[in-house]
Amino acid sequence: MPGAYWIAHVTVTDEEAYGRYAKLAGEAIAAHGGKFLARGGQAIQKEGRAHPRNVVALFPSLEAANACYESDTYQEALSHARGASERDLVLVEAAA
Repeated sequence: MPGAYWIAHVTVTDEEAYGRYAKLAGEAIAAHGGKFLARGGQAIQKEGRAHPRNVVALFPSLEAANACYESDTYQEALSHARGASERDLVLVEAAA
């Protein structure tokens, strides 16, 4: 079964609330076998809308990535991100 990527592009509008999101989200991601490959850092935007924060996490499977998103812990984390950020998030199956 191929792995999967969780790719997020984020503009944070409330650092304090987003910090609460990040703590809980990190716990949820780790609990579902996710590992951060990129979390912030420099980026070069080539196309589309730029966001100052880009995150890539690797999961063991698309099902694990989706289970993480649907988990109670991640949904609690999202309650802190809503209104504290503008986000785009996609879960993508890795090539075999």
